[in-house]
Amino acid sequence: MQGFRRTPLHEVHRALGARFTVFAGWELPLEYAGVLAEHRAVRTRAGLFDVSHLGRIVIAGPGAAALLQRALTNDLEGVRPGEAVYSPMCRDDGGTLDDLVVLRLAEDGFLLVVNAANRERDLAWLRGLGG
Repeated sequence: MQGFRRTPLHEVHRALGARFTVFAGWELPLEYAGVLAEHRAVRTRAGLFDVSHLGRIVIAGPGAAALLQRALTNDLEGVRPGEAVYSPMCRDDGGTLDDLVVLRLAEDGFLLVVNAANRERDLAWLRGLGG
């Protein structure tokens, strides 16, 4: 596959025999030994997921927490710097835009880890909320 973005671990995946697919412009490992073998491995040992293709959005400065309190369904009030929470991000009508992880970097700084396919749309939505 050519013309697609690759994660920093791409060659490791290739060396381990991954079968690849394309998702949101990224060439990503889909499976190694097959669905059943991998299911058993994860259920009896452990599994890893390469998240380096996910979108990252930093929201920082005065008003960052208030913006995210409006955009996300989970309350960030009790999330301290260094802690993270999973949350859907919804439109004003309650429809889900994305599900993401938000890490509080500082009192007024956050890192959102969003789905690769939704990064630009999520960013546009947040910019619209910010006025």
